[in-house]
Amino acid sequence: MSQITLYLDDATQALVEQAAKANGVSKSRWVADIIRTYAAHDWPQDCLALAGRFADFPLRDDTASTQPADVPRLGF
Repeated sequence: MSQITLYLDDATQALVEQAAKANGVSKSRWVADIIRTYAAHDWPQDCLALAGRFADFPLRDDTASTQPADVPRLGF
């Protein structure tokens, strides 16, 4: 297992310590989990499973030829 050295300001160090404690893991495990989560270039399987699941549909109704009248505006 490799090691990495991080230089963090005091506020960031405190955030890491609080988050690791709140999640019940070591700081190293917490940082590694964050890196795995945000450095991945793959789409989550749940998103990939949605591909092709929805029929094409229009984003607007092209059958309506006229737009309703806008409300009167107040002048300045």
